[in-house]
Parts: sequence; structure tokens; C-alpha cells
Amino acid sequence: MGMTRRWLTAALATAAALVLGAGTGQAAGREPTGPVQPNILTAAAYSLAAPAIAPPGANDWSCKPSERHPNPVLLSNGTTANAYENWANLSQKLADAGYCVFAGNFGGTPGTFLQTVGPIADTTKALAAFGDKILAATGAKKLDVVGHSQGGMNIRYWIKYLGGADKISRLVGLSPSNHGTDLFGLLSTLEMIPGVPAALSTVCQACNEQAVGSDFLTDLNAGGETVPGIQYTVIQTRYDDVVTPYTSAFLKAAPNVKNILLQNVCGLDFTDHLGITYDPVAEGLVLNALDPAHAKTPPCVPVPPVIS
Repeated sequence: MGMTRRWLTAALATAAALVLGAGTGQAAGREPTGPVQPNILTAAAYSLAAPAIAPPGANDWSCKPSERHPNPVLLSNGTTANAYENWANLSQKLADAGYCVFAGNFGGTPGTFLQTVGPIADTTKALAAFGDKILAATGAKKLDVVGHSQGGMNIRYWIKYLGGADKISRLVGLSPSNHGTDLFGLLSTLEMIPGVPAALSTVCQACNEQAVGSDFLTDLNAGGETVPGIQYTVIQTRYDDVVTPYTSAFLKAAPNVKNILLQNVCGLDFTDHLGITYDPVAEGLVLNALDPAHAKTPPCVPVPPVIS
């Protein structure tokens, strides 16, 4: 009965969120949010009944940034993930730390479970518009963006082509697909089979665009991977099983780039690609990247992979 009640509550919250325009920036005040989750699997299960619900601590449109944290934090989803599924832990930690936090769903059919699967340029255009609404609502001059996987890479498209260079102060990528993935050679092989890329694009154009050597990534990385004036932090795990090889997440060295291998901070951490947004060490590193003046060494505790 308790589980039934929770699922009913989630469904009602979804309906309310849709009425209020959850994840669109159109709602006044605080959007409905779901509870904090311990990992992405429990978050995904919850969001099956509430795919449009905002993650905890996020999307309070009356939030005004503090003097210590003047930039709102925008959370950018990974491929196939909705905002709640991706951020149902870190969002609350950021809110508890005093940030105005926002997350939305783009690149998928509104109100459905699968998001961030459409053409990356289209997803990023919608995300950039969402960012403009955040700046207008909060009165802030710039945003800090934290992105997972595709969400950590596609912000660079916003910066390069959509005016993001003047609106973004920090970009923190968690296992970002900056140079694509070969999925241990599988995706690269499939991409060479006639008809497969076209078939894949019907369900996930973003997957094709994140293949190593894709036209999209070749264009994105041409002429320099970063721009002056933005601080870039990449947090990556050696055990990434989606962005492979794991080193493809890292950006080229530059004065404003910090590449962090999670296992150099905590050798006991076996977090994989899906688990990194819920990983306590990675979350601590995100907080440090957003507020380096008050950085703290994250506690090193054993963390297993989500999928072993």
C-alpha cells in the first residue's frame, strides 16, 4: 500500500508539473520536486511515473543568488536521461550549499521518460533558452553549468555557436563525451555497417553524433576546445563504461582547464559512467569546482559501480 501511495503521489506530482510547465521556465514560484535518491537506478524507477518532475532542491523560480554564490547552477542531462533521473541527489546538495539550482528536460518528447536523444544542436538551443530564462528570473549575470555525459559536452556547442561564452562562467563535466565514444569498439564498428547509423538516428540522433570521429564532434573540437574567460573542470572515472576510452572525456590542457581523474582522488572509488552523478567523491569535486575558494577534500569511501 505504501508503494502504491508513493506511485500515486508521483503521478499526481507529474500532472501538476505539466500544468505548471515544469522544466520549461514558465512556472511561477517553486516547481513540484521529487525526493532525494541514493542512486540513478532508484531515481529512474521513480521517474517512470513522474518523468517531468524536477529533482529535489531545483527549479525555485523565486530563488535569488547569494553574494557567496552569485551564479545560478544549471544541470545538463546525459543522453536518454531526464532531469530527475540524472540529478536526484546532487541537486539537493547544491541547494543545501546555498545555490539556486535549475534543471529541465530537452531533446525528447515533452513529458516522457527518455530525454536528450534528439539532435544535439536542437537540444542545446532549448537548453540555452532555458538558461536565458534562469538569468532573467534570478537577475544573475552568468550561469555555472554542471553536465553529465552528453550534458557536459553539449554546453560547449552553446558556448561556441549560441552565445554561451558571454553567459557561462564555469562548466563542470561529469564523464563528458568531449571526444566521443567507441563503446569499447562496438559503436565504431556499428557505425561502419550500412544502414545502422540511419536506423540509430531514428531513436537517438545524439548517439550518432557522439561516436568517435563524428562530423558533429570534429566540427565542435575544431579551432580549439575551450575559450578564455570560462573555467572548465572535467571529472572522470577510470571505470567509465560508456565514454570509452575514458580519457576521451578530458579536454586539452589549458590555463583554464582542470582534468580530474576520480581514482587519483580516491583509489577506492569504482564508480562507473551511470553512477558518477550520485558518487559522493564526484559530488564533492563538483562543489569544489563551483567554489574553489572554499574547496574541501572529499571523503574517500569505497563506491561500487552501478552496473557490475
